Amino acid sequence: MKIARESLMTLEAYAKSRKDFRAKVIAHKKSRTVHLGDHVTLLFEDELTIRYQVQEMLRIEKIFEEEGIQDELDAYNPLIPDGRNFKATMLIEYEDVNERAAALAKMKGIEDRTWVQVEGSSKVYAIADEDLDRENETKTSSVHFVRFELTKEMAESLKYGVALAMGVDHDAYTVSLDPLPAETRAALVKDLT
Repeated sequence: MKIARESLMTLEAYAKSRKDFRAKVIAHKKSRTVHLGDHVTLLFEDELTIRYQVQEMLRIEKIFEEEGIQDELDAYNPLIPDGRNFKATMLIEYEDVNERAAALAKMKGIEDRTWVQVEGSSKVYAIADEDLDRENETKTSSVHFVRFELTKEMAESLKYGVALAMGVDHDAYTVSLDPLPAETRAALVKDLT
């Protein structure tokens, strides 16, 4: 499900509805946010969250020309799940700057060791940062974009009602959430249509 140019609000229309739209998106994101321990958060994207990002970018950058609008859609549409996967923004969060720097140095590769698991199936590890590499020789980034590709059987099992778990298997950071809260599971299953 991709966002079409014609479905976007004009800058003027968005300015009028922004407050209500923003409140709707914030409420929507609550059930799509997964905290894996104290320092890793997955924000699962869908059409509504990406629509909000596009509208905000158009507003901030004051983009109203066709080419600029299309460039934003081309950048953001790939972040919308396609019915057989989950897509998320992964945040590694530490309040203290020095603690964050030390942790990011130890956590190289964490984005590839983040997983989802459908009850009765093997773990599915993230495919990370397909747009550009966000890691260098000394550290990983504090932001990653990850995709979890499910088999048809996994997607059908989730629709049927089996549990979903998530976690990270990394030497410097290991955590699991099993099962996910029902509200979060239900929100993510809607991505599998």
